[in-house]
Amino acid sequence: MSEKICVIGLGYVGLPLAVELAKHHDTVGFDINAERVRELQSGVDRTLEVENEELKRSQLKVSDQLEDLKDRTFFIVTVPTPIDENNNPDLTPLRKASEMLGKVVKEGAVVVYESTVYPGVTEEYCGPILSQVSGLELFSQIKLGYSPERINPGDKVHTITKVTKVVAAQDAETLDRVASVYESVVTAGVFRAASIKVAEAAKVIENTQRDLNIALMNELAMIFDRLGIRTVDVLEAAGTKWNFLKFSPGLVGGHCIGVDPYYLTQKAEQVGYHPQVILSGRRVNDNMGSYVAQKVVKLLIKEGRNVKGARVGVLGLTFKENVPDLRNSKVPDIVRELKEFGMDVIIHDPYADVQEAQHEYNLTPVELEQFHDLDAVVVAVCHTFYKDLGFENIISRLKPQGVVADIKSLFIKEPERSDLTYWSL
Repeated sequence: MSEKICVIGLGYVGLPLAVELAKHHDTVGFDINAERVRELQSGVDRTLEVENEELKRSQLKVSDQLEDLKDRTFFIVTVPTPIDENNNPDLTPLRKASEMLGKVVKEGAVVVYESTVYPGVTEEYCGPILSQVSGLELFSQIKLGYSPERINPGDKVHTITKVTKVVAAQDAETLDRVASVYESVVTAGVFRAASIKVAEAAKVIENTQRDLNIALMNELAMIFDRLGIRTVDVLEAAGTKWNFLKFSPGLVGGHCIGVDPYYLTQKAEQVGYHPQVILSGRRVNDNMGSYVAQKVVKLLIKEGRNVKGARVGVLGLTFKENVPDLRNSKVPDIVRELKEFGMDVIIHDPYADVQEAQHEYNLTPVELEQFHDLDAVVVAVCHTFYKDLGFENIISRLKPQGVVADIKSLFIKEPERSDLTYWSL
């Protein structure tokens, strides 16, 4: 059948999907953020996931009006699933999206969720909300599906069409409809999961696995630092073995890897199991910002600098390189810790939106010209901008015998210098 599609939530996940679907189907992209909708209608994507020219050429219709969704037969929900200040899953965006859809969904429609959740959320939480608001019977008049997102912000290689899409649905007939929609855009093909709960679980462990592997690298980095050897050298040597996994230490932020394990652990505790390994990895990764800051303090003391009043420049604020996404960034943890030692900290980021940084973290990125007479510089995010800027340019902003903390070893191959202290994870 010919589906009339609506993608709910036009962020890093929803917009690229909606643009691809619009090449093959009558597609409406919906977002409650009116400003975001206006920007997209003018051909501008602030997330940088879709090129502006491609957006302007797209047949995608973008709206913030529920009226435009009433003729849709196939809905895809791509709203975020964050955690609260206590690291508990916050299903508020999913609840609100489901309540909203309940007002427009018609009998026979399919609703597919892409948001990362713990097993059971689609059928036991979202579905009943849809049914209650719409007055339609769940599983017979409204059909449910699940297809976990696999978007990697900033990645121009592993794009939506090139990565196998996991799909699941409540029954075989609905699964055929869901698979057909995704197969029309995903050239890498789809994988039909055994059930919706299996697909939900598969997604949440993808990021949990990465979180644990990075936590291991971070713990190893702290051990090797005490042993006086460089982690990057150890990993390069170990990486010559065919089955050694290529992970590296660093800050773990964003809306996926640093969040999803908490969804799995909450569900595990609901069924009577208290996870050990998963939460241990979370503790390691959540504490890396403080560890980096304290290392900078120790290096300054070793150089005979006064810590209180020391001037520190932090390069990068977003949660990863070459993206403007500030969600759950761990760089503010570094800044906060440094300030607690009485340091004067300034921040630069070529991608971060200043207003958003102020709203989310009460931090104000400054122009690079203000980076001068620094006691230390922290290369917190490996933006290509900083690599192109060059090591010499960066260290020229330091006082003599300054400290460089290069978290992810962006400049590890630079020659050793006697006029500064260089450190990396």
